[in-house]
Amino acid sequence: MIQPANRVQEVQEYYFSRKLKEVAKMNAEGKDIISLAIGSPDMPPSKQTVDKLCEVACLSSEHGYQPTIGTSELRTAMAGFYKRWYDVEIDAATEVQPLIGSKEGILHVTLAFVNPGEQVLVPNPGYPTYTALSRLLGAEVVTYDLREDKGWQPDFDALEQMDLSRVRLMWTNYPNMPTGGNACRETYQRLVDFARRHGIVVVNDNPYSFILNEGEKLSLLQVPGAKDCCIEFNSLSKSYNMPGWRVGMCVTNPTFISWILKVKSNIDSGTFRGIQLAAAEAMNTNTDEWHQHYNIAVYRSRRVIAEEIMLLLGCTYDKAQVGMFLWGKIPEKYVDAEQLTERVLHEAHVFIAPGFIFGSNGRRYVRLSLCAKDEQMKEAYARIASLDW
Repeated sequence: MIQPANRVQEVQEYYFSRKLKEVAKMNAEGKDIISLAIGSPDMPPSKQTVDKLCEVACLSSEHGYQPTIGTSELRTAMAGFYKRWYDVEIDAATEVQPLIGSKEGILHVTLAFVNPGEQVLVPNPGYPTYTALSRLLGAEVVTYDLREDKGWQPDFDALEQMDLSRVRLMWTNYPNMPTGGNACRETYQRLVDFARRHGIVVVNDNPYSFILNEGEKLSLLQVPGAKDCCIEFNSLSKSYNMPGWRVGMCVTNPTFISWILKVKSNIDSGTFRGIQLAAAEAMNTNTDEWHQHYNIAVYRSRRVIAEEIMLLLGCTYDKAQVGMFLWGKIPEKYVDAEQLTERVLHEAHVFIAPGFIFGSNGRRYVRLSLCAKDEQMKEAYARIASLDW
């Protein structure tokens, strides 16, 4: 009998992949599920971004394979993005690698730096793909706690007590998903020091720094010396309303970029030229006013409704959260978060995410996405309010 590779037994189907099939079945039965679970922006990219894609797509000469390193226009725009928003100097030729989204970048970086049996530090709670891809590639996952009482920053005291001799990578994610804990300059400084002293590469996943974040936008690479031992991912999925376009970036020193390119060039090719040039257009021409509207004003309005839903559910939350989600702690009467989310799904026909999918420290939390229009969120509130709580 044919059996799958052993690595398939190391992971389960991604929670949202599995659950969305259930939601689709319920929708086919006429139940009209409102999804407040997925972080997929529902707003469009800027007009000039779409126009550039259409312009290039109409040219018969622009449909061939593209270089894995990306077009010079895209790399230059990505370097400009880092200078404009973070005041970080990036060499467009050697220090940035375009990605087909950050998820693919997690694969490439893990393959480039981690041998089977070596260890990877993953935040708890944190993005599930850090864990799943590490296990698929034969790495040993070691979780580290984020401290709720410190704004979901790493517990550095606990980290220093660990045996770090086999650790190759440490994943971080600020502003944090799922908790909304904001980036902190002190945390970034400590991460660079930690990486340098222990010979660990810290990879900071930074796609949420624009969303509901009206203060200074922070990057790990702002810390002197960070490029020597750190990598940062960024993405157009969230802050440019382009999740389906699959455009991300990896920024670090030239040596690390060359190792990652060795892996990536054997796995995929460059994305369609029209997407690359349109992404460059977005980074070069989206105005401050565009960002203020789409990344601040729209999400602020939705956040007000999300907070009302949290209160209705009896959940508590930190108002200082940023990003496109709201993370809340469930009442003690529930055994775990899934008991609450399943009731909301099957009785109110509203899909929200249980926190256990982000790690054991999320077991008593739920996450609401702000990627639904005000009218949908108000309808979700009304449906939930109609239940006997």
